Amino acid sequence: MTPETPANPRVPKRIAAVLINSLKGGVVPRIGLPYVTVGRKTEIAALLHDLDLIADGGASFRFLVGRYGAGKSFLLQTIRTHAMGKGFVVADADLSPERRLQGTAGQGLATYRELIRNLSTKTRPEGGALQLVLDRWVANMRGGATTGEVDDSQALAQAMAPLEEMVHGFDFARVMRAYHDAAINGDDERRSAVLRWLRGEHRTKTEARQELGINVCITDDNWYDYLKLFAQFLKGAGYEGMLVLIDELVNLYKIPNSITRQYNYEKILTMYNDTLQGKAHYIGFIMGGTPQSIEDRRRGVYSYEALRSRLTEGRFAREGLADMLAPVIHLNPLTYEELLVLIEKLADIHAGYFGYGRSLGTEQLVKFLQIEFGRVGAETHLTPREVIRDFIELLDIMYQNPETDMEALLTSSEFALVSGGESSGEVDKPGDRNFAEFKI
Repeated sequence: MTPETPANPRVPKRIAAVLINSLKGGVVPRIGLPYVTVGRKTEIAALLHDLDLIADGGASFRFLVGRYGAGKSFLLQTIRTHAMGKGFVVADADLSPERRLQGTAGQGLATYRELIRNLSTKTRPEGGALQLVLDRWVANMRGGATTGEVDDSQALAQAMAPLEEMVHGFDFARVMRAYHDAAINGDDERRSAVLRWLRGEHRTKTEARQELGINVCITDDNWYDYLKLFAQFLKGAGYEGMLVLIDELVNLYKIPNSITRQYNYEKILTMYNDTLQGKAHYIGFIMGGTPQSIEDRRRGVYSYEALRSRLTEGRFAREGLADMLAPVIHLNPLTYEELLVLIEKLADIHAGYFGYGRSLGTEQLVKFLQIEFGRVGAETHLTPREVIRDFIELLDIMYQNPETDMEALLTSSEFALVSGGESSGEVDKPGDRNFAEFKI
């Protein structure tokens, strides 16, 4: 089997380098995902159904739940790629101690800034698409005026009318008018001021008033309202809508102060209610977290009773009968067949990047998976991240040491000990590592 068969198309070297380095480092690449995506058909189908709902003027809210390394971030990036291809604008951010949904020291605003900084479209998939989106909107406005359908001021008034009916919509419309006029008149300084305001970089109302004549700025308390406004604006700018991806909900679970945690969960409840009650339009949210960060009754999302009562599964969902239309999607493990297809793709990409003929056949790949899953506890604790990392490391070693025998390397005691005790990205209990080499 050669790397250039239709099932395994040749991968450009730049993309192959990103894929290999990112996956070996345990992070999800932002480009090249279609070359390595396997499985997750039901999850992807459910999330793509949400995109259709958003494009029709609705809104959606989903949680993706899975252990560290189970593929949450990978699935989020896969949906991100699909959404951009369908004409959506995508904003994504990872939560951290400095970035939350609500805070007293600018943590909520920091999350908004990260979302806007990572704003992506099909033609600007790496992020930073804010100015591109605004310039496209101005061009559409001028195009309508040029064709004689409506004059420029009338087109602008029609575009701003739906926004002015929303919370903070009047101020937002004034900012957009300011950008439109600055773009028409070639006033780059005023355009930059508007971009700064939209990025949430004005710290005080006084600063915003001095630069734009607007007595309001985006803050910790109102950033979500402006996100909804921006989604409505994007529809009028020629896009299908806005998809917001927020990962690492575990950082809310780790907040030590219980009152601060509750404020953050209250913000999630606000978003959830808005999307499902029809108060938000052309916007969808997908949040990723571990089972503990969602289901823990003491510190997780379910510690907020109003959310727990809305999100818990009904009586009919069970193993093999998951409801993919529910707000919470639990990621099932990849099957052995899907993992085999995945490592086969990785072997082809690795061989194509380093310029050698792939030496590992299907039997050897199966042997690798058998040994990986042959360890005690691997059935329930081994994740795709660990399998991928081990496999790329194996490919690297074999490339640098051509005389190495794969089976001898896999069956060595060193490999068994390292893989079983140290490679896991998540240690369930503090005592687990102490017994990693315990034998009866």
